[in-house]
Amino acid sequence: MSRFAYVNGRFKRHSAATVSIEDRGMQFADGVYEVVGVHHGKLFGMEDHLNRLERSLSSLQIPMPMSRKALSLLFERIKRKNLIENGAIYLQITRGIAPRNHLFPTNCRPSIILTALRRDAYDKEKVLQGTKVITLPDLRWKRCDIKSISLLPNVLAKEEAKGKGALEAWLIDDQDLVTEGTSSNAWIVTQEGELITRYLGNEILGGITRKVLLKISQAGKLKITERAFSKEEAYQAKEAFLTSTGTFIRPVVQIDDHKIGDGKTGALTKELLDWYETYLNEESDGT
Repeated sequence: MSRFAYVNGRFKRHSAATVSIEDRGMQFADGVYEVVGVHHGKLFGMEDHLNRLERSLSSLQIPMPMSRKALSLLFERIKRKNLIENGAIYLQITRGIAPRNHLFPTNCRPSIILTALRRDAYDKEKVLQGTKVITLPDLRWKRCDIKSISLLPNVLAKEEAKGKGALEAWLIDDQDLVTEGTSSNAWIVTQEGELITRYLGNEILGGITRKVLLKISQAGKLKITERAFSKEEAYQAKEAFLTSTGTFIRPVVQIDDHKIGDGKTGALTKELLDWYETYLNEESDGT
């Protein structure tokens, strides 16, 4: 079946969709993006994604190109046109098309691009097998809280992780502290059962799945602390996992050459997976 994309006011077949060579997204990576998950045919966490989008656009002084309601309708239309039951909708908004110049252009209309991707349904048994991550120096810019389309350091780190048989790379700052993954937030469980993830700041992106999991964990009366943790502390953790729109919750059973716990998905991570799966299904049912 043909895929469809939306580019600056028009739906086009994916293979025929194009952007201008003078779009500032191409020339300068001057733009932002969002990825909204689709679970059982329903867009997940739309309001939170729109809130983050508006914050990112404001940080780059790019105006919101249309109302939240109109943008939400576009997401629904692209989902339906592509028959997405499980997958993701990708949105990119750039400053727009203008002659190449580092200075912001005047009277420039933002470009809007929407694409859709199908994914297999959530496979819990596969997820429970756990995954490996490696650690690498964090070479990104200092405003990682903005969901910028400039992702080259992330791409290079992700490729290095793949080459070493890992799903993800956890990035390490100059103080030897974990910031986040190339496309995910990082979590550990201490030997005392405390759930740890880094606090929000310029160093990490405020993940939507991260926000949902904090909400679920607080409702479950778990002991949670938002603080930085070191690479060595991660090595010694009882459990570890990562979160993102694309991976949901993914247990981490090895970091670099260090086995985490007994090398299997831990009890608390399993419980969080159960809670999150229930939350997903309830949201998909509209409850």
